[in-house]
Amino acid sequence: MAEAHVAVAFSFAITHEGVNINYDREVLNLVWKSGLRSWKKRLARFMNNIHCGIYPASLSSLFILIAIVIALFMANIDASFGGIQQLEHYIPGESLAPLTVQLAACVAYSFCLWVTTILFLRYILKLLLMYKGWMYEGRIKKTSLKTYIWAALVRTLTAKRRPMLYSFQSSLPRLPLPSLEDTMERYLHSVRPLLDDEKYEKMKQMTYEFQNGVGKKLQRYLWLKSWWASNYVTDWWEDYVYLSGRSPLLVYSNCYGLDYMPLPTTSQVARAANFIYAAMIFRKLLNTQTLKPVTIQNFIPLCAWQYEKMFNTTRVPDVEKDRSVHLSDSQHIAVYHKGRYYKLMLYNNRRLLKPVELQW
Repeated sequence: MAEAHVAVAFSFAITHEGVNINYDREVLNLVWKSGLRSWKKRLARFMNNIHCGIYPASLSSLFILIAIVIALFMANIDASFGGIQQLEHYIPGESLAPLTVQLAACVAYSFCLWVTTILFLRYILKLLLMYKGWMYEGRIKKTSLKTYIWAALVRTLTAKRRPMLYSFQSSLPRLPLPSLEDTMERYLHSVRPLLDDEKYEKMKQMTYEFQNGVGKKLQRYLWLKSWWASNYVTDWWEDYVYLSGRSPLLVYSNCYGLDYMPLPTTSQVARAANFIYAAMIFRKLLNTQTLKPVTIQNFIPLCAWQYEKMFNTTRVPDVEKDRSVHLSDSQHIAVYHKGRYYKLMLYNNRRLLKPVELQW
């Protein structure tokens, strides 16, 4: 009795005559290209993460620093104040030449100095971005000398090299946690126009009981989370407001875009094809992180994590709370037309299809 095992790319069967193997060369070629494309994207993401992680420095600055330290050491100028000699004792390999050990110690010292400088600059930038006085100056109030000095320092730290999309993420300050008293005061101020005097007094009493009761315990939990997470609201908002919401998505939650065509057309297919093509070009900028970060006044960075799930993400419905599924890569889109869903491929041999090709 024969057993047959069938796969997408190949199949083999065991018979009394032996093993018969059949394979589809075209399918295997597609599998190979898909895996190669995936590894290239992983490598690109890894390099982008390195460039973002060392901002505002660059990899070239490391090699320049190593060359300077080695040159000074060879000229008998100890710029490390004995640090290189201390590192020589930790270099493994007793059979190595003394010069090799000294050069290795110079490289290790340069790397440690480079990393320390990066961490120091990023911490200084985070402290500078905590300043909020610039928000209330300029148009209504005259800009103070303090704000001018602050702006000069921020520009100095961020103008040395062009930032990538996520270069400022680790330098942004945490979302500040307001005090419980301030939160209660703002809440009462927001509901005052909606309540009459009797209901407002009742609400004030409930607010006072909450503030002096369970509110203090919840505030301590928020304080702990604000130190653990950069934004203590994001995950809770996504779980309990966005994914748990049962309002119509088309009206309340779904994002949308409007196309702009210099040469108007009445063909919906042509407009959709141009819109899809432009969206894929924008997605490429996000994947390569070459999109310029959003800034205020061209030097105050804003958080860019909202771009992380802009593409390759879908919302899977469930009973009580939906699920957000994010894929690392996608080569197609879903098109909904007259009650049916269609899978539309956007690439052919790693080449993005032109609008005219998408249209036809």
